[in-house]
Amino acid sequence: MQYVRSLVFIGQMYVAMLVLAVAYFPWALASRAGAHAACHAYCRWVIWTLGWMTGLRCEVRGTPPADEVMIAAKHQSFLDIMLIYNAIPRGKFIMKRELMFAPLLGQYALRIGCVPVNRGKRGAAIARMLADVKAGRQEGGQLIIYPQGTRVAPGVQRPYKVGTAALYEQLGQPCVPVATNVGVFWPRHGILRKPGLAVVEFLPPIAPGLDRDSFMARLETEVETASDRLMAEAGFHADR
Repeated sequence: MQYVRSLVFIGQMYVAMLVLAVAYFPWALASRAGAHAACHAYCRWVIWTLGWMTGLRCEVRGTPPADEVMIAAKHQSFLDIMLIYNAIPRGKFIMKRELMFAPLLGQYALRIGCVPVNRGKRGAAIARMLADVKAGRQEGGQLIIYPQGTRVAPGVQRPYKVGTAALYEQLGQPCVPVATNVGVFWPRHGILRKPGLAVVEFLPPIAPGLDRDSFMARLETEVETASDRLMAEAGFHADR
């Protein structure tokens, strides 16, 4: 039965994406504010329907930033993207370049200021990412990066990439770490959405000015420790 409920939820989620994208398109085309409004409306719809259709409730802890900061987040599934974005006023993501070509999703992502990155060429990708972020700084907002570069299932260890430190140094802004347990309930792959409480937690910001190694060590420790705590709260215990 939970599988059927999950399947129905996923189906209506994509229908809602199409409906809202078309409905908001004129405003999004005229103004970046319209694109943000469309994305926020979609996130709210998904979070609301997820709760009553599958029994998976969502919670945001900590203090979501409203000023210009870099957000470095744990990434376990599509759900943490929506929870983080919905909690802040003008989020924009560092995203893999392939998503540019996804119907609707890619167009709206570019409209809100997301920065596509080619993950296949590390040095060139970092240089281009830094240039694109610098060029888009006049738009303001909260820049979201996933330091591990991809979705990572609960219990799986994957290194934190140096591009996050390069952005931290270039921007000279506070970095807000974000932990999550959403992958326990909404996995990277598959249809089943498990009932429970999915959480993203905004942790205390890391002030600018740390050297690269100190920043990366602190970021990884804080995000992984808090994520392990949230997953344990959800009944999942990672082996470290």
